[in-house]
Amino acid sequence: MQTGGQPANFILTHPGSMPCVIDNPRRLLYIFCMIESDTTNALQNNDYQDESANDQPQENTTPFAINVSERVKRLPPYLFAELNKLKYEKRRAGADVIDLGMGSPSDPPHTLITDKLIEVVKNPKLHAYSHARGIPQLRREVAVRYQKYYGVQLNHETETIVCIGSKEGLSHMCLALLGAGDTAIVPAPHFPAHLHAVMLASANALVLDVTKPEKLLSNIASTCQHIYPKPKVVIVNYPHNPTTTVVEPEFYVDLVKLAKRYGFMVISDMAYGDVCFDNYRAPSFLAAPGALDVGVETTTMSKGYNMAGWRIGYCSGNAEIVRALATVKTYYDYGVFTALQICAITAIRHADKAVEAQAKIYQKRRDVLCSGLERLGWEVVKPKASMFVWQKIPAEWQKKMSTFDFAMKLLREADVVVSPGSAFGESGEGYMRMALVEKEDRLRQAVRHIKKALK
Repeated sequence: MQTGGQPANFILTHPGSMPCVIDNPRRLLYIFCMIESDTTNALQNNDYQDESANDQPQENTTPFAINVSERVKRLPPYLFAELNKLKYEKRRAGADVIDLGMGSPSDPPHTLITDKLIEVVKNPKLHAYSHARGIPQLRREVAVRYQKYYGVQLNHETETIVCIGSKEGLSHMCLALLGAGDTAIVPAPHFPAHLHAVMLASANALVLDVTKPEKLLSNIASTCQHIYPKPKVVIVNYPHNPTTTVVEPEFYVDLVKLAKRYGFMVISDMAYGDVCFDNYRAPSFLAAPGALDVGVETTTMSKGYNMAGWRIGYCSGNAEIVRALATVKTYYDYGVFTALQICAITAIRHADKAVEAQAKIYQKRRDVLCSGLERLGWEVVKPKASMFVWQKIPAEWQKKMSTFDFAMKLLREADVVVSPGSAFGESGEGYMRMALVEKEDRLRQAVRHIKKALK
């Protein structure tokens, strides 16, 4: 062995003797062999047998401690655990539980997509590791889609990357952009991943109300003026989960101006951009002038295409931010299964009509659920987008119990699961989120059960 052109020295120590320096690796190997031989002979001759039982090592009775990282300790307890436990218990007991809690699409993808999967999964060449950035053909289709729907020109080589769903993309983006001492502005109420991704990156989260977009812009400006260091990242999410709040294109124009004035980066989570109602069309952050200079946008195929379990999304925008995300992903994963990426290409190219049809399905479900709640005498605001109804709990029940207890009451007595607003932060207290994932008849049934339980 050579170290800096000189022979390496080894320091050998043994209990009861002085350390000695060995400057020849062959001599070191010889000594190790002699030690092993002497030890074997000594054991055979019982030379190491203890003379007293008191000298035997004592068993350590202290429980072994698992000390997890501080970033994991910072995460809050999972609020849905008790709710899910009761749901599973009721279903095991045979109860017909109507689950409006989780926003997981219950409708299948278009047959074009599933047929393509059956075809390509048989190709033996597609079962190797994929590309961490995503195959070029899919990234090209993402760029084409942005040009078609939003008028945004993207370089698919440098400004798009395929993610394992938008949640993974956003989470790893936070690792790429944030660290200890950094601050990110997060929506309030918040989709849990928006807050927890910042916490897992060891950064600080500052939550700002997003239900009044114009006020949010002024609050961002005020925050940047009065805190030091200034926020490094601003996360926005429109159409918003859970409140269903939407914005117009002018919002992003002003947000980009603020980003350039105060020097923060923008992550726009547009997971529900494909699910819009009443002729509303969700704008893209990237369509705002100068957006490519300051940020990126994550989108997903989970909602409009009903491909939630396929775990395919993408992140597009500023090339340097995309490169940083690609660097992190290279260390964490090998990308999405290539066969699924080919199916995603088929979906983007040929299933636009299916996406439009799915939005109309959600709109009908929205109308059924909102009409039913209105008949109960509840104050209802119909959402313009997303797959949720953000429903204010009647004042009489807010006086009696917390939002979480109200959700537990509906599950116990109505067999209906809803997400308590408090699961999305303190500003969600007094509300519940109801997902439009059940068919219309089931939604009517849910309203009847709620009415009966609250008599």
